[in-house]
Amino acid sequence: MKKIEKMLACVDFSQYARMTLEYAVAFARGSDARIVVFNAINQRDVKSVESLSQFYPDRINANDYVRDVTAERHEKMNLFITTNFPDEKTRISISIDVGVPWESIIRAAKIHEVDLIVMSNKGRGNLSRVLFGSAAEKVFRHSLVPVVSVRDKDTFEGRQ
Repeated sequence: MKKIEKMLACVDFSQYARMTLEYAVAFARGSDARIVVFNAINQRDVKSVESLSQFYPDRINANDYVRDVTAERHEKMNLFITTNFPDEKTRISISIDVGVPWESIIRAAKIHEVDLIVMSNKGRGNLSRVLFGSAAEKVFRHSLVPVVSVRDKDTFEGRQ
């Protein structure tokens, strides 16, 4: 079996974020494995801001939006890591990208040369899942590295 040297923990600030990073940390314990905590700014949101900027060019700018959201999420992620995983900070880095979430995850896995992706099979986009399929499902189908699906057993207990 291949040694896991680096993994991508996909965190979307949903109720499953902590559990996802807990699993990544558990996989990394006892080794020198590094964890890249990844978050995607949905391209759909950026497109909406771009559309609005046509009507309010003096007040709304898509580049400013991406810069501000990236900074906000980076700060939020730092606080999340410091609060919940203070002993693991030295092995954790943060990566934030803009794009279609599942495509961004696949791209980040390649860029960061990870050996494993850890993500929850549920997240923030329930309506889009119904319409287009889940991001997790698409990552499972397209990933070149193993993907671990994290789930809350209480949420899924009793489902067949």
